[in-house]
Amino acid sequence: MTMTLDGREASTPLERDGLKYPFPAKPEPGRTIEVAPGVYWIRLPLPFQLNHINVWALEDGDGLALVDTGINAPAVQELWEQVWQSLGGRKVTRIFVTHLHPDHVGLAGWISERFGAPLLMSRTDYLLCRTLVMDTGQPAPEEGVAFYRAAGWSEASLDVYRKRFGGFGSGVYKLPQSYIRLVEGQEHVIGGRTWRVVVGRGHAPEHACLWCPDMTLMISGDQILPRISSNVSVFPTEPEANPLEEWLDSCRHLRNTIPDDTLILPAHNEPFFGVKHRMTRLIDDHEDGMRKIVELCAEPRKAVQVFPALFRTKITAGNYGMATGESLAHLNCLLARRRITRQRDASGIDWYSAA
Repeated sequence: MTMTLDGREASTPLERDGLKYPFPAKPEPGRTIEVAPGVYWIRLPLPFQLNHINVWALEDGDGLALVDTGINAPAVQELWEQVWQSLGGRKVTRIFVTHLHPDHVGLAGWISERFGAPLLMSRTDYLLCRTLVMDTGQPAPEEGVAFYRAAGWSEASLDVYRKRFGGFGSGVYKLPQSYIRLVEGQEHVIGGRTWRVVVGRGHAPEHACLWCPDMTLMISGDQILPRISSNVSVFPTEPEANPLEEWLDSCRHLRNTIPDDTLILPAHNEPFFGVKHRMTRLIDDHEDGMRKIVELCAEPRKAVQVFPALFRTKITAGNYGMATGESLAHLNCLLARRRITRQRDASGIDWYSAA
């Protein structure tokens, strides 16, 4: 049943930007909304500008399979206790994690430890997560400093990078030492229904969505969001990567694969219909951003000087690193397409020019 914000039954779904939202009400803290038989929507807080994540509980026999877990924080653990109580105190049977970011994997180890439940995750994201956690307490590498200097960072910004390096691990509880690998096309029976793994790339190396064709549902993680464009970044560990082309390929794959009547259950914002429209919009927006970058680069530009082509929101110290990574993703894609050139000056700064 679709409900309004004041609890009355809604006669029609909300519509916005070509998408339909059948659940205008959001789950209260520690509570759930059943979006389909045996599929529960849970909303957990995040200590960022993006202040929430959606996670999902699926009835699985006499227990619950979870998809994503929230960030490692005592307040989030307390909310999980309330959620389990609201769902009858059932045990957790399995923990599916869409990808490696702390808001998704952060409490997987805690829940696994508590219930003895296995972790299911793609291989690349599991191993990369463990690697990033190991950076905790380590000094910032010189390769990272050189990477951000080349992008145009000031010495003050580089000092902030040095101080913040290794912070990834603070949001992740100790991961299990073993896991079950998720791969494209793999099928898992959960609660008597078959869910198929659909892998996307770009935002994370090997992002695992879960699609149930029989229920016309997809748990999309960050791979499909209705109003946010997921961050697609280049990082110091792989400076010549081209994640944006992988992201665009994934968007086209999802647009061609997932039927338009599928209810998308995203990690942020609200469940929605209109996946084909949304994928087209995401592709077009990134292509438009690259077109604007080429225009800007009629005169040589540093990576941090192409922000206006991509972002309408203000770039602050809190999102400066993500903005830089996203700009470099667009620039690397344009380099691969031979639309721009790159020249490093004597001070180690890269300058980009329209080809």
